[in-house]
This record gives sequence, structure tokens and C-alpha cells, in this order.
Amino acid sequence: MINVLLVDDHELVRTGIKRILDDVRGFKVIGEAKTGEEAVQFCRQHAPNIVLMDMNMPGMGGLEATKKICRYCPDVKIIVLTVNCEDPFPSKVMQIGAHGFLTKGAGSDEMVRAIRCVHAGQRYIAPEIAQQIALAQVTGRTDENPFQSLSERELQIMLMITKGEKAQNIAERLNLSSKTVNSYRYRMFEKLNVGGDVELTHLAIRHKMIDIDVSH
Repeated sequence: MINVLLVDDHELVRTGIKRILDDVRGFKVIGEAKTGEEAVQFCRQHAPNIVLMDMNMPGMGGLEATKKICRYCPDVKIIVLTVNCEDPFPSKVMQIGAHGFLTKGAGSDEMVRAIRCVHAGQRYIAPEIAQQIALAQVTGRTDENPFQSLSERELQIMLMITKGEKAQNIAERLNLSSKTVNSYRYRMFEKLNVGGDVELTHLAIRHKMIDIDVSH
């Protein structure tokens, strides 16, 4: 039996995926989480085989949750399932220990195939994402997306800022000082040539780094 944890802040998304997996023999959804914090806690307590992880959530978010689960629960395998399909997201999450990367546009057959593949000890990257990464490496064209210049921590803080999190809250979530968070923030602004949080959010939307959430 492949035990799966679903991590997404949208209940409709979790419900839809659960219905798909409940119909597959040998699969069992043993838990759901709507924040990165809940996902880390669940994994430490129940050790699912597979985690389907969204990136853009309230709280610490999927990037930090993936990092913590890989550190604390090395036997748990993570497949990122997100709308954040533009590099550097795929490269970053695979570098920090994720075993798979799917877009939310993936069909149910591909999701099931990815889970089986990762559970068997292999890695799985959606074909269109793998092609995108390979082309960037072959051509050396890394300048098309300005977010390529961000570090893992800057990318993580960018996601939290665009979710409306304030520096103090981000600091508490990531166990950093507010001063350190603001240092990352202003370094990001400089790298991306933006003047503030609103401009940062518009740039992130333009480059498909975040989705526009109309459900809340």
C-alpha cells in the first residue's frame, strides 16, 4: 500500500486528488494538510510514503516544508504538484531533495504514474518541465526569467511576500530575525529591479511564478 499525504491550502484541490487516488488500487490517502507546518508535523508523526506538495501556501510554504521534511524524514518522498512551473522552481525543489515535479495541469494517469515511479525509488519530472530545464542548460539562456537570480531563501521569502505575509510573520515562520528578512527582501528588490512588494507581486505574476488566487 502506498500511503499518501496531500498538502494544498485549497480544500477543493485536495478533495479532487483524493477522489482520484481513492479509486486506484494500492493507494491510500492517509492525511491532508493545508500549510507547510501541518505537513512537516504530519510527516514526523506518521511518515507517509509519498507527499504531494503545493508550493504557494500560507505560512512557511512548500519550499521550506519540502526542505524540512527531506531533513527530518528522509524516507518520505516528495512530489511537488504546483502551478509554479517556471524555472527556477523545478530546479530548486529537486536540488533540495524533492523526488518529483508535476504541474497542476497534469492528468490523473500521469499523477498516478509519477507516484508509482517515485515510490519505486526513481525521480519523475513532467516531460514539459524536463524539456524546459534541458533547453535552458543546453542554450545557457538563464536570463529570460529574472527570478533565476534569486537564492533558495530569497525565492522562499518572495513566495511569502506575494501571499501577503509581513516581515515579522515571515521571520517567525522561518526562525529568522525581522532584520534578516528585510535584508533578503531589499536584496531581492535590487536583483529584480523592483521598488516594493506590489511591484514584486506583479513581476511574479507576469513570469508565472505565482498564480492569482481568486478563491479567497
